[in-house]
Amino acid sequence: MQATGMTSLCGESVDGDKARCRVEFWTNFGPIPDRPYMTSSKLYLDVWSDFVCPFCYLEVPVIDQFKNTYGDAVEVRWHAFELRPEPASAIDPDSDSLQETWENSVYPIANERGLLLRLPPVQPHSRKAFETAFFARESGRFDVVHRAIFKAYFEDGIDIGDTDALLDIAATCGIDPESLEEVLLGDELTDAVIEDEEFAKKLGVTGVPFAVLSRDGVGEQEPPPPIALRGAAPIEHFEAALGRLFPEGFSAA
Repeated sequence: MQATGMTSLCGESVDGDKARCRVEFWTNFGPIPDRPYMTSSKLYLDVWSDFVCPFCYLEVPVIDQFKNTYGDAVEVRWHAFELRPEPASAIDPDSDSLQETWENSVYPIANERGLLLRLPPVQPHSRKAFETAFFARESGRFDVVHRAIFKAYFEDGIDIGDTDALLDIAATCGIDPESLEEVLLGDELTDAVIEDEEFAKKLGVTGVPFAVLSRDGVGEQEPPPPIALRGAAPIEHFEAALGRLFPEGFSAA
C-alpha cells in the first residue's frame, strides 16, 4: 500500500477505539467487480462506513457536496462495515480514550463541516441499522433513512441497536414499520451486510470511512486503477482522485 503524503485526517479502525489519523491513496487492487463496463463518463464512488463511527457521519456532507457538484455523472454506493460486530463487546462511552478522540478529532472536524455531533450515551451494534437502510433501498428511500439513522444516533443520542427505535426512525422516513419489523426479526438482509464486509476484507479494509473511486474503460482500453481514500477525507482529496482517474477532464451530468 502506497501513501501519497497527503494531509492526515481521522478515521476509526476495528483494531481499537482510538482514531486512525491518516488518509491514503491505495491503488493495489483491481476494478470493483460485479459491475458491467459501460461508458467512460461515469465515476463510481463506493463507500464503506459504520453507523456508529462519527468519522463516517462527518464524511456524509463531503460526499453530498461531491455528488451535488457532478450530479448523475457520479454514482454513490454505500456499503456496510461493522467495526464491532456481535459478539464483540461495546466500547464504554465514558472511557478516557473515547472522550479524547472526540475532543481532539471529532468535534474539530464537525465544526469545520457544519455538523453538531454529541457523544452518544450508548455504543450499540449496528447490524440491524444496516438492515434497516438496506430495506429502505428496495423502495428508493435509502438516502433519507441513511441520514436519519446517523442523525438519530449522533445528534439525538438514540440507541440505533434497538429494533423499536429503528422502526420509529424508518416510519418518519416513509417506511412501513410492520414490513421492516418482519425483516429485522429474521435474517433476510443479513447476507447483504456480510457480503459487503467480506468484499471489504478482500480490499484490505480495516477501518472506516473507506471510499473507492473508479471508472470504466474506453473500448479496449483498460481503466486506470481505482483510488481509495481512507478516513474523513476533505473534498479536495476527492477532486484530486477524480483528476487522476480522468486526466482528460470530467464533466457534470
